[in-house]
Amino acid sequence: MATVTASGPVRDTGIGALLRHRVVGKLLLLAVAAAVLVPIANAKWASGAWPDALTVDLTEPFGKVSDWIIDNRDSHWLFTYFFGHISNAIVLSVRAVYLVLLAGGWAGVVAGAALIAWRVAGVRLAALTAASFALCGLLGMWVPTMQTLALMVVAVLVSVVLGALMGLAAGLSDRIFRLLRPVLDTMQVLPAFSYLLPAVLIFGVGVPAAVLATVIYAAPPMARLTALGLRGADGGVMEAVTSLGTTARQRLFSARLPLARKELLLGLNQTIMMALSMAVIASMIGGAGLGDRVYQALGSVDVGAALAAGIPIVLLAVVLDRVTGAAGERLGADHATGGNPWLTGGRGWGLAAVVTVVVAVALRLADRLDWPETWTVNIVEPVNTAKEWMVDHLYTGVPVVGGTADWAAHFTTWVLDPVRDGLQWMPWWSLLLVVAALAWLIGTWQTALTAVLAMAGIGVLGVWDKSLDTLSQVLAAVAVTMVIGFAVGIATARSARFERLLRPVLDIFQTMPQFVYLIPVVALFGIGRAPAVAAAIVYALPAVIRITTQGLRQVSPAAMESSRSLGATSWQQLRQVQLPLARPALLLAVNQAVVLVLAVVVIGGLVGGGALGYDVLYGIAQGDLASGLVGGAAIVCLGLMLDRVTQPTERRVKKGA
Repeated sequence: MATVTASGPVRDTGIGALLRHRVVGKLLLLAVAAAVLVPIANAKWASGAWPDALTVDLTEPFGKVSDWIIDNRDSHWLFTYFFGHISNAIVLSVRAVYLVLLAGGWAGVVAGAALIAWRVAGVRLAALTAASFALCGLLGMWVPTMQTLALMVVAVLVSVVLGALMGLAAGLSDRIFRLLRPVLDTMQVLPAFSYLLPAVLIFGVGVPAAVLATVIYAAPPMARLTALGLRGADGGVMEAVTSLGTTARQRLFSARLPLARKELLLGLNQTIMMALSMAVIASMIGGAGLGDRVYQALGSVDVGAALAAGIPIVLLAVVLDRVTGAAGERLGADHATGGNPWLTGGRGWGLAAVVTVVVAVALRLADRLDWPETWTVNIVEPVNTAKEWMVDHLYTGVPVVGGTADWAAHFTTWVLDPVRDGLQWMPWWSLLLVVAALAWLIGTWQTALTAVLAMAGIGVLGVWDKSLDTLSQVLAAVAVTMVIGFAVGIATARSARFERLLRPVLDIFQTMPQFVYLIPVVALFGIGRAPAVAAAIVYALPAVIRITTQGLRQVSPAAMESSRSLGATSWQQLRQVQLPLARPALLLAVNQAVVLVLAVVVIGGLVGGGALGYDVLYGIAQGDLASGLVGGAAIVCLGLMLDRVTQPTERRVKKGA
């Protein structure tokens, strides 16, 4: 049925218009495909289990490859002349940085870090830096902190160099940009756990494997932001520089790189934060330092020891994030005013260097390089005592509300178990159809094909049930995260005061490495799948809240004013104007929630989460790299599938916007 508008054009308002809608057309095609395929698949494969005939046992091939690498690591030319030199260079670099930190003494390191923060970010952050490093010593974690810092320095330098080179190539070449983009996209959605086993397979357990895994995980942000900065250079400036007859190299160093300074520093910030997060996780494969202390403490459920090592990790994360973030803001302000005195002020940097050297030499002459043992505070016993009190008084039997252990048990019984059992009951082919439908509805047939192949790869690997167990934890955690995140995000978007109160909390939570979230949940909920889900929820919430708030606040003021003039209430404005117009941001929040939740659910294998995370952990701990690699490959497939199912294409988002 067609109608004629006042201006004359004919507008189709009937069934024809509905059928021409892209989503409706896809749904009809899916319905037809399901009507044909479902009876056939149900007749051949009625059970929910993945067929054994479609499973490929990779344990034996992986085992043979692992055995060959172990047997030839000291003799084959690939290791002796290539990987061996890389391994030696990493070990020597980390050891050199560590010895320099120790030679500077505790006061030299504190003074040097504070002076760098002062030159880069100001007096307040210098004081925060000095207090944070001093607190690391007070907790008795000075040496582990220096070990983590040494590993991080080397990993960040390598990550920045590799990321900058990749970003430089992608920023100057469209072809390389198109080639690198899917690779970087995939690398950034994979959980950190999936990087551990390939590193162990090549280098064995030790510092080189830890550094390699950290570099692979931390380099993509630098590459992406470098490419973004170079490709986003102001066209007018580039035209003016080109008109002066400059060469490509001159344009790069005199225009593109200076214009991309803020993006480059943001890339450095993100690389540092991801390197710290991964360096802590890499303690599982031989990276010494704070992460190893947390890992060993979690293994014995020693909450006090885990917290004593976890606090310095949080302090390092907060200091590094604040200093590099403040440097970026100051760089932007200096660039706007035409100067950059904090980098070009040579006298200030010279003074900082002289003071640091003087303090270090004075400590060496006084033989006071090590942190004084009398200046330490033992929090392990008090924390464990408090944890025991919680076990006795808060875990169970609390009137009316019940205890934390009761909450965990109820969540497992009423949510996690039914979701897992439901997924494992569904026929495998029906899950593939659901994945294909979801990916195609919000994307294209290419994204649907990728998602289906990734999901099918899990079955081929022979870990279908374990993967569905992990998937059930992810779905439950994402559902809780989205409910809480959207509610808090809406409240934050509507109240500037509430946002100011919440901002420092979100800042701290977003800078904490994934590993640290396991400590409080173990103290509160004990061991099991529910604590792993709780840690994943807390880890993903800050990103969801911030993306939701930003999306709602970026809704056109004209649209809000128009709805207000029509007499719409606040609830009507939210439901009929803000949420529909903020849909792209809300979809992005869902995607980020899925990626972040998966990253921590997998690590939850350390605290009884089981499933794929436990397989990887078992493979690393027992040296069974074949089982660990199968679990790691399944995690990669699961992460890729979830990303494609929740990541709309640019065309789809723009149309919905």
